[in-house]
Amino acid sequence: MDFAALKEEVIAYSRSIGIDKIGFAETKPFDELKNHLLRQQELDYASGFEEPDIEKRVDPEKTFQQPRSIIAIALAYPSKLEGAPQSKRGERRGLFCRASWGEDYHHVLRRKLKQLETYLAERVPHARFRSMVDTGELSDRAVAERAGIGWSAKNCAIITEEFGSYVYLGEMITNLPFAPDEPMEDQCGDCTICIDACPTGALIEGGQLNAKRCIAYLTQTKDFLPDEFRSKLGNRLYGCDTCQLVCPKNKGKHTAHQIDFLPDPEKVKPLLEPLLTMSNRDFRDTYGTMAGSWRGKKPIQRNAILALAHYKAEEAEGTLVQVMQEDPRPVIRGTAAWALGKIGTETGKEEILFAKGRETDSSVLAEMDKGLAFYSK
Repeated sequence: MDFAALKEEVIAYSRSIGIDKIGFAETKPFDELKNHLLRQQELDYASGFEEPDIEKRVDPEKTFQQPRSIIAIALAYPSKLEGAPQSKRGERRGLFCRASWGEDYHHVLRRKLKQLETYLAERVPHARFRSMVDTGELSDRAVAERAGIGWSAKNCAIITEEFGSYVYLGEMITNLPFAPDEPMEDQCGDCTICIDACPTGALIEGGQLNAKRCIAYLTQTKDFLPDEFRSKLGNRLYGCDTCQLVCPKNKGKHTAHQIDFLPDPEKVKPLLEPLLTMSNRDFRDTYGTMAGSWRGKKPIQRNAILALAHYKAEEAEGTLVQVMQEDPRPVIRGTAAWALGKIGTETGKEEILFAKGRETDSSVLAEMDKGLAFYSK
């Protein structure tokens, strides 16, 4: 079979189904990535959300028998929120990062990859595939870099010439021997704007991230947020876009052609207070199709409480008191008590003291003490 001709047909077909970029990579082990991952492990910088087996992350043969090539794809997503509602006194709002706008990108990219699989299977009966998006064994960024989709930037994102870093990535290992494309040259140069702008110092140096300090990771945790990060969270409910927003390569980059990723302003910039008492069913019905819902409502509600504290939203005091007194989850009760102290009204102090007399959970009691400590400063 003429695989050079088939490659051109695949490229043309990918464009016809709405794939913004496609590239082809060889399947040799990602040795440089292995060294990086071992260093991350040694420094305890990994988030824990990744595939734990480093060999599977760097060697396609560990998950696919006799791989011959990898097809990488990218879909662009919007960077601007059209018709964004204003956050104002009495109506404070939180924010989901751009990677959670519209439909969950995992589903969208998997559909595109499935279409590619079907297309290839019709032309090559013996073709085999293994597609993955984000949660697979391989590193999406490493594959995309090797396939020429973009370069691996200092903010640990893939940057494309056309769309900046506002792209989702996915890949397909196959037994079809497509010729590889050339990787792109790194264009970050001496720029360190993203490193300097990181709110928590999670970007240690170019291309090295301490994921456990990254706000994008912290917003997805379910325990109490460590004290040192609470003032850094701002109004973020899920994810963080700072290192993308400050990147010069992203200046002026905005696309709205991928209909699946167009955001509902009320969902991605929601009112904070109603989130605190939302039922599981209401949360699923409202946010269940978004990538930012994958950890459930608890992290979002905790972050919403911290955002209200950030705003010193006195108007939310009644709801925060209700949550502190009635919510069955210690993390939510304790965070609400801390937030009441941060807001700092005398009524809030009285409510914390009253609730403290009835509280039995040691972690919540500790947060209540932290909240009361604000009044002695």
